[in-house]
Amino acid sequence: MAFVADDKLSNEIFSILESKFLFPLSSSAATSPGIPEAPPRGAAAGRVRVLSIDGGGNPSDGLLAAASLARMESSLRSRTGDASACIADFFDLAAGSGAGGVLVAMLFARGHEGRPLFSAADALQLLLAESRRRSGGVFGSASTRRGLFRGLFGSLPGDLLRQIFGDSSLRETLKPVLIPCYDLATGAPFVFSRADAVESDAYDFLIRDVCAATCADAVELRSVDGRTRVSAVGGGVALANPTAAAITHVLHNKQEFPLAVGVEDIMVVSLGASSAANFSLKGKSQIRRIAVDGAADTVDQSVSTAFGGLRTSNYVRIQANGFTSGGGTPKTMMEAIDEILSQRNVESSLFRGKKISEQTKAETLEWSAGELVKEEEQRWKSSIPTVMVKQMVTPRTSSATTASSTSRWP
Repeated sequence: MAFVADDKLSNEIFSILESKFLFPLSSSAATSPGIPEAPPRGAAAGRVRVLSIDGGGNPSDGLLAAASLARMESSLRSRTGDASACIADFFDLAAGSGAGGVLVAMLFARGHEGRPLFSAADALQLLLAESRRRSGGVFGSASTRRGLFRGLFGSLPGDLLRQIFGDSSLRETLKPVLIPCYDLATGAPFVFSRADAVESDAYDFLIRDVCAATCADAVELRSVDGRTRVSAVGGGVALANPTAAAITHVLHNKQEFPLAVGVEDIMVVSLGASSAANFSLKGKSQIRRIAVDGAADTVDQSVSTAFGGLRTSNYVRIQANGFTSGGGTPKTMMEAIDEILSQRNVESSLFRGKKISEQTKAETLEWSAGELVKEEEQRWKSSIPTVMVKQMVTPRTSSATTASSTSRWP
């Protein structure tokens, strides 16, 4: 009972700190010209749904996240009865760094007839096929150990990137996306944002260039109008876990998310990368891996603390601690991933580090799919839109703000 009382008090204390310091919203922001005033609490149609995928260069990073999303997508299709339902239909914003950034681009880029370019299942199959082709069918070869996504997308512009994305740019994605890199020219993180791209050509970049920037060791790219130059290093260096950046974007972007005033108005699904316990890495590579994963875990702990008592309902984190790529074929790799997803999930506990969850990772993904469908159904019942996404009228010329499309399932 003492622990319960301590947790309640800790939650109350941190809620005060969170509202004032962690995700502050000035009163002037909500009443600025052109920004709608937020209605009373409870009037919103539902929570803003955020997908966040960690960065990394190992094969396990991209494949584990893709497999998790493929499993979630399968559940979404089963629950809605729509065989064409995709991950992009159920999230309002997606953020991804490194391997996660490439996955976000694949899942949220605009494809045929305005549908997502890739389903999660198709993205997973592409990654498996390309990794098999480049490694001679064996994971753990030299090419895959140095990083699946870096090997596939590390050169600019890259034949595969061009084949996948063509000349599509950030502003043409289906939903708002955030993909970070580290800009050597300014010595600071740089976040490629659809919201910025819609506002100005100076912040609109080709998606294939953005993917290269978030994964490459070093690459230089320019915006579509040539005015903005970025000397990029992979996003994992700056924002290995982009969850906090995504939450901050939602809470301060009042044009697209006018009703989100606190973490209670947000649902986050965050997919982590493998742990630093990869003994095949030596020296500087191991140190860098520990640093990147340590930074990602710090963000996880901070975000979990910010959600406080809502962390069990509004914040989901899938973290495959201890999973390494090892060697083997794509089949054995997928068997290993399925085994990891069948294990109990690990969650951050308020001021107490990590704990073993009651649910497995697969069960957590299944539960998350159910919550996403409930949010869609709730939006059908409300006349107040949760999201006002800027839609392109004509690419690279003009834009308009409209209510986010809701579920296709009444």
